[in-house]
Amino acid sequence: MSRALPKYNKRRVAFIGGAAAVALSGAVIAGSALAGTPGTSDGATNARTLASPGTITCPDVASKLPAVPASAQAEVTRNLTLLQTQIQEADNRLRTTVGQGGPNFVNNAILGPLKDKRVSTIDRIATAIGRKGTKPTGLDPLAACTLNAGGVNSRGTNTGAGAAPSAAAGRQSGGSATSGTTDAGTITCPDVASKLPAVPASAQAEVTRNLTLLQTQIQEADNRLRTTVGQGGPNFVNNAILGPLKDKRVSTIDRIATAIGRKGTKPTGLDPLAACTLTK
Repeated sequence: MSRALPKYNKRRVAFIGGAAAVALSGAVIAGSALAGTPGTSDGATNARTLASPGTITCPDVASKLPAVPASAQAEVTRNLTLLQTQIQEADNRLRTTVGQGGPNFVNNAILGPLKDKRVSTIDRIATAIGRKGTKPTGLDPLAACTLNAGGVNSRGTNTGAGAAPSAAAGRQSGGSATSGTTDAGTITCPDVASKLPAVPASAQAEVTRNLTLLQTQIQEADNRLRTTVGQGGPNFVNNAILGPLKDKRVSTIDRIATAIGRKGTKPTGLDPLAACTLTK
């Protein structure tokens, strides 16, 4: 009897050990299955994040304007740029509010307010032109924008310049264009818009696009000025920033003059407007 007990005990230990192994194996399998669950959830989340809410499309305004008097050019350009900024803001709100609100959320919270802003901005453009010329009418339908569920984003249709940076607004609105003061100094460029003659309607979009480009060029030079403080010798700013900026402005101003000259009198004497300066 005493000799049989050890054998029984061994079998019992073996049985218990096997059962434990099976239980542990099942736990591992269950754990593996559970570990895979977050991966599936993350995939669904990523799909929702990447889902496009659509694109906001607004009618072009610049191409519908009559000839813009020279005295109104700066104000018109500023407001055309503002139209771009308004689309950018609405587009950003569209992206960051996906899934919010009910079926009318986009119309009530995004497209509706965008239309109201555009009504005011377009009215300012018409009023500016009307001070020295014939105030354009029939522009109200251009205020309403639409949401496309898919397709090409038409955010840049207002000026043909693509989405204009909001900081560009007013940069060349009169007198001189300045980049804002930084520790490195301030880049100041002569205003171009106020020096132009009346712009033919057929040239308006191209002129506006290039005036916006002048703004972008100042921004790029301003950024380079800030990020290269202390680099190079005493002529670094002139050679690496102001010189290339002048070359770009020469080409852009020439395109503006050429566009106006196709249907009107090509403006002359604009070359001195290309050079910018650095003030401390």
